[in-house]
Amino acid sequence: MAHTIIDGKAIAASVTAVIATEVAALRKQDIQPGLAVILVGEDPASQVYVNTKVKTCERLGIYSEKHILSKNSSTEDVLILVKKLNLDPKIHGILVQSPPPPQVDEEAVIAAIDPAKDVDCFHAVNVGKMLIGKTDGFFPCTPYGVMELLKQSGIDPAGKHAVVLGRSNIVGKPMAALLMQKTPGANATVTVVHSRTPDIAKFTRQADILITALGKPEFITADMVKEGAVVIDVGINRVKDVSAPRGYRLTGDVKFDEVAPKTSFITKVPGGVGPMTIAMLMRNTLKACKMKYRL
Repeated sequence: MAHTIIDGKAIAASVTAVIATEVAALRKQDIQPGLAVILVGEDPASQVYVNTKVKTCERLGIYSEKHILSKNSSTEDVLILVKKLNLDPKIHGILVQSPPPPQVDEEAVIAAIDPAKDVDCFHAVNVGKMLIGKTDGFFPCTPYGVMELLKQSGIDPAGKHAVVLGRSNIVGKPMAALLMQKTPGANATVTVVHSRTPDIAKFTRQADILITALGKPEFITADMVKEGAVVIDVGINRVKDVSAPRGYRLTGDVKFDEVAPKTSFITKVPGGVGPMTIAMLMRNTLKACKMKYRL
């Protein structure tokens, strides 16, 4: 059947255009949203992610700070910086690039972030608010981005069976929570499958909306997908490819060329969910600033 590729880059651009306009209006009032990003260590992939976030801030007129700590930093070193940023009036959002080195207690770091500045929505206060349907906190950036993709593509989850592959705290669990909320743009019936689920395909074949966040390259094949399903691929995996300039290529959890003809809508990797994650981080940072000033 004919399928539509959901263009995450285009939708992210529409989101950030609105943010840029709102930021410009705030700056006329001498108010500027600010985001601080903390990176522990010098992991090349993490540096790329951090630099992308900083450049996006610059493009949108958001003040940004990049703090790079030694790979040997302790939990206490990170906590000292977080506490300093909690008190900094220029900073409205704090993000600690995940995962930190093993000697850093990530849970302790997350708990130390002021919930009003927790623009990644990892703090228990914001996770709890999201779960019970409160909107005065933040939503996790990747699941929030998926909800925006569905909204702007005219896909209403209400009454649909949504199947989420993966149960991580970053994607799977919050994705299920957002889809099942009693609110416009949600109201789906949600099934979560994971590594201990027997016969995963039994559930994926029932999905009107299939959202994959497994981290397994091309795990989803055509025989696992219902005709006419919406497929959102959150996975991003490096696969060795000697023909590629860098020796690898990026692929999602879905075998795209095989699955796409069976779908009504589908995202690609890269260019689907990825751009939305950063766009929603910027939206959360703007929201944090507006909440501080009660705007």
